[in-house]
Amino acid sequence: MNFTTQLTDSADDSARVAIVRNLLAYNHSQTGIADHRPLAVLVHDEEGRVIGGLRGRTAYGWLFTELLFVPEALRARGVGKSLLLQAEAEALARGCRGAWLDTFDFQARPFYERLGYRCFGEIGDYPPGFSRHFMKKVLAEA
Repeated sequence: MNFTTQLTDSADDSARVAIVRNLLAYNHSQTGIADHRPLAVLVHDEEGRVIGGLRGRTAYGWLFTELLFVPEALRARGVGKSLLLQAEAEALARGCRGAWLDTFDFQARPFYERLGYRCFGEIGDYPPGFSRHFMKKVLAEA
């Protein structure tokens, strides 16, 4: 097989799609499991524009929350909790037994801890002066 490589900081989404498609095919060949499904709980403004929400996926019996953002004006009103609980309920309906995510010091670790998430890993000084925390929560016993 002939190939070339290209280093870029502007790969379009088709490159991501190709990589993910091939990686998932390989993972399926090894595990026999092909259950990756996207999941989103969106927050819309009065004009119907997406202004926040949760984006993630379920796979291998786990929910992964990739992104969660609540606009400043909606914070401390239960919106973030509602987004996460809706995603967790859907994950349970899909047969998931756990959930995981990552967050920075300056983001929402205490918020996630209040909702039952526990830190299982950390990268210190990422970004410099802060830490990145990896967190998980049991949704259902195996």
